[in-house]
Amino acid sequence: MRITTSEQLRAIVPPPHADLRDKAISFIDAESARFLQAATFFLLATTGADGSVDVSPRGEAPGGVTVLDDKTVAFLDSPGNRRLDSFRNILECPNVGMLFIVPGRDETVRLNGQAALYQDGAGIRVEVSVEELFLHCGQSLKRGSVWDAAGWPDPVTVPSFRAMIKSTVAARQSMAVA
Repeated sequence: MRITTSEQLRAIVPPPHADLRDKAISFIDAESARFLQAATFFLLATTGADGSVDVSPRGEAPGGVTVLDDKTVAFLDSPGNRRLDSFRNILECPNVGMLFIVPGRDETVRLNGQAALYQDGAGIRVEVSVEELFLHCGQSLKRGSVWDAAGWPDPVTVPSFRAMIKSTVAARQSMAVA
C-alpha cells in the first residue's frame, strides 16, 4: 500500500519521545559550535526555483566552517567542478540544509537556514543564517559501517570514478542518438 497521508505514516511509526520531537533549536549552542568547527565534511542541500534538488559534498580542514556568532556560519568555496549548482540554487531559493560529519564520530549535526553569497577576495563566501539546528544520533553511520572497514564492500565490486564517467558519457551519447 502506498502511503499518501501523515495519518497513514503515523499509523505505522509511533510519535517520537518529546525530547526528540522538540530537539531543534534556532541558534548555535557552545558545544554544537565546537562540533561544527571540528567537522571536516558536510553535505550542502539546496533547491532551485524549478524544484530541482542539489546535495553537494564539501570537504574542509577542521575550522573550514566558521561559526561567526550564535546565528551564523560561513565557509569559503573550494575548487570543484565549477558547475555552480548550489550557488545558482542559493540565488534562486536561499533555503539550505547542511549535515556536518566529524571523522570517527557517529553523531551528526544538521543545520537548516538561509544562505547568502558574498565575494571574498577572488572567491565566494557562503554565509548561512541559522533557523534550525539539531543533532542526529549515530545509528545510520553505524549501520552503514562508515568508520568500520570490516563492513566496507570489496573494492573490486565498486566502480572507479573514471569507469562511472565513461559509463555516463556513453549512456548520454546513446540517448542522444535514440
